[in-house]
Amino acid sequence: MPWIVGLGLAGGIGLSLGLLGGGGSVLALPVLVYVMGVAPKSAIAMTLIIVGTVSFLGLIPHWRAGNVNLKTALVFGSATMVGTFTGAKIATLPVVSETFQMLLFAVAMLLAAAFMIYRSARPMPPDNPLAGYPKPVCKYCWLWLLSEGLAVGVLTGLVGVGGGFAIVPALVLLAKLPMKQAIGTSLLIIIANSITGFLGYLGHVALNWQLIVLFIFAASLGTLPGAYLARHVPAQKLQKSFGYFLLAVAMFVLVQNR
Repeated sequence: MPWIVGLGLAGGIGLSLGLLGGGGSVLALPVLVYVMGVAPKSAIAMTLIIVGTVSFLGLIPHWRAGNVNLKTALVFGSATMVGTFTGAKIATLPVVSETFQMLLFAVAMLLAAAFMIYRSARPMPPDNPLAGYPKPVCKYCWLWLLSEGLAVGVLTGLVGVGGGFAIVPALVLLAKLPMKQAIGTSLLIIIANSITGFLGYLGHVALNWQLIVLFIFAASLGTLPGAYLARHVPAQKLQKSFGYFLLAVAMFVLVQNR
């Protein structure tokens, strides 16, 4: 029964990825830990593989459409990869407990949920979907870009989240990429982060490859109906609903690790 429920939720992860173009991968970790009974450190490493593979599948149409900026991916991605590998190595230290990692994950989810709910409550002009973000001090855009890349990378390495909710705005506001290019480029960066983060965990945790493959398969299937439904449901309503769902999951993780 846990496998049936877990794989059904994995399909839901793919559904949210198809609907929102990202964000659903943050649900992989709590499903692996609280439904499938995987130890948190192992679940984080497995989440990195799942996130990286699903992002690769999502990258293919963006690559074909020319929506990937390799130069920006190299500059920003190099910082995030250093941060991700560092975060993964820190996570393997005995002093970093699994409870701390899950609490950090819950806090990151709370922040992401609060921001999604806040943005969905404000009217956004269709030609400027990032109007709700603060304006950067562009005299130091390159420095902010590298700094945010390191911070997002460390968080990815510690708790396994892809960081797309922070990468896309950074690429638009700081790297001056169009939204479509930012989304495509962010997927490439997330793939690179997942690989480096997994290498940081490799040899330190046990991995259930059968579960990983089944999760990827179920999530991939879920992206198809998600992409179809996204054409018929307003984006702001989707963001608001997903934000409240993330909030509930974050509170559940906090209570479990109190």
